[in-house]
Amino acid sequence: MSSNTQQTLWKTEHSVPGRPVFGAQHPPLSKKPVIPSSLILKKKEQEKFNEYSINTDDAWEIDDRTMTLKILESDNNHEEDNDNHSQLLGISKQTVDEVASRVIQEHKSKIQSNQVTLDASAVRRPTIGTNTNTTSCPGIGRRVGNYPNIKPLVPIRYNTTTNNNNNNNNSTSSSNTINNLRSNVFTKSDIEVQKENKFKQLIEQSNVDLNELRKASWNGIPKQYRAQAWKLLCGYLPAKTERREDTLTRKRDEYWSYVSQYYHTRTEIEHQDTFRQIHIDIPRMNPLMPIFQQIVVQELFERILFIWAIRHPASGYVQGINDLVTPFFVVFLSEFIDNDFEIENFDISSLPEQNRKIVEADSFWATSHLLEGIQDNYTFAQPGIQYKVRTLEELVKRIDDPLYRHLKDQHIEFLQFAFRWMNNLLMREFPVRCTIRLWDTYLSEQNGFSQFHLYICAAFLVRFSKDLLREKDFQGILLLLQNLPTHSWTSNDISILTAEAYQLKVMFANAPRHLSS
Repeated sequence: MSSNTQQTLWKTEHSVPGRPVFGAQHPPLSKKPVIPSSLILKKKEQEKFNEYSINTDDAWEIDDRTMTLKILESDNNHEEDNDNHSQLLGISKQTVDEVASRVIQEHKSKIQSNQVTLDASAVRRPTIGTNTNTTSCPGIGRRVGNYPNIKPLVPIRYNTTTNNNNNNNNSTSSSNTINNLRSNVFTKSDIEVQKENKFKQLIEQSNVDLNELRKASWNGIPKQYRAQAWKLLCGYLPAKTERREDTLTRKRDEYWSYVSQYYHTRTEIEHQDTFRQIHIDIPRMNPLMPIFQQIVVQELFERILFIWAIRHPASGYVQGINDLVTPFFVVFLSEFIDNDFEIENFDISSLPEQNRKIVEADSFWATSHLLEGIQDNYTFAQPGIQYKVRTLEELVKRIDDPLYRHLKDQHIEFLQFAFRWMNNLLMREFPVRCTIRLWDTYLSEQNGFSQFHLYICAAFLVRFSKDLLREKDFQGILLLLQNLPTHSWTSNDISILTAEAYQLKVMFANAPRHLSS
């Protein structure tokens, strides 16, 4: 049988988990599959086919029968290959018809049994060891899993109104069923409620315990408490409740006094180059989010960045600092928006001017706190970034030597891709919703932006080690590093990443000689 006409019983067009997929860059080793004579099915093995088909019925599809019949019909047109076909298939047409019909009926019955209902069978029970932390962020989307056999989770809310309606409208048996589900099923909403109660207790204290707040915030902060928690962790909001109102009023007035004092100098010769660069960079950030293309938002960012540059002449404004304002702006703006899913398309001009001023001032002070810890990243020659890139290279050499050698063999320098990771704190690599979740951890860590970020970068690079090892040339590796597939990441992925980074920190942070050559 020639390779052009060779057909098999099983389909190979679609990919199956665990089966290698050959693309343009990775062609198969041989175009013509070699079938050893010892593996050719004989007629006496026909009885084993029925048992084997039962165990592998998921691999069947309805049109497999049609393909098989075409193979059998082609035997009449190829007399030379007739014996080879019969030996290869070793299956009678009657057997194929019977098995295929049975598989089709079984699939139909499975489809009918898998229909989603509101009974106990429709509620997915969590798997032990599965990370169920799905802290929501502004604009967050929920990623569909890669397991088609898992039934979708039917959201069931439990509150006083629901229970009363069940008692009035449903029978006693159905009410008992719901109560049993509530006590037996540990759903995502239960985890969120527990976390929200924890943060409520912490933040409503007259004197917030910042150490406990950091511990609770490390794994993510609920959306409704994130803005206040970030202000506390930044040191912008006092821990004592009675001091907060006066402090916020004073700091916000102070910022607007800076605007009145300095912003009009943006057109002067001394500062016009700085403002021109800011004016160019602002429209480039987050081009896929409509809110950042609004003139009001861009002017808001221009004021924040220009005032910061004037007050920090040692570094001034450097490209990349504009990205660091974005998470603070989104989080503080969400305080005034009921539905955080609409923040990407929110018309900020519809927000009262007083609220816009609050968001702007708070964003300025929070960004200033961040930059105080990493200012050496933006001074002349950016020594902070160069040191961190060298440290990252040594760290990757220790934890993933094959990847390190592969990058070196292809003449990839860490500075070529890691400079952006350090300069923008991975903001160009993650969606905004993931960056916000990551910054929950950064703000909870001591020196999170300056030190823990290094271990995040190492864990992030090693996460894609297998993909990078499959690329065999300089261009392919660099393109992958600059466009890593993280657009569908959720807070769960960030939680895993932070856990991996923490392991690296435990191993290397207190043992710096391990990183020495």
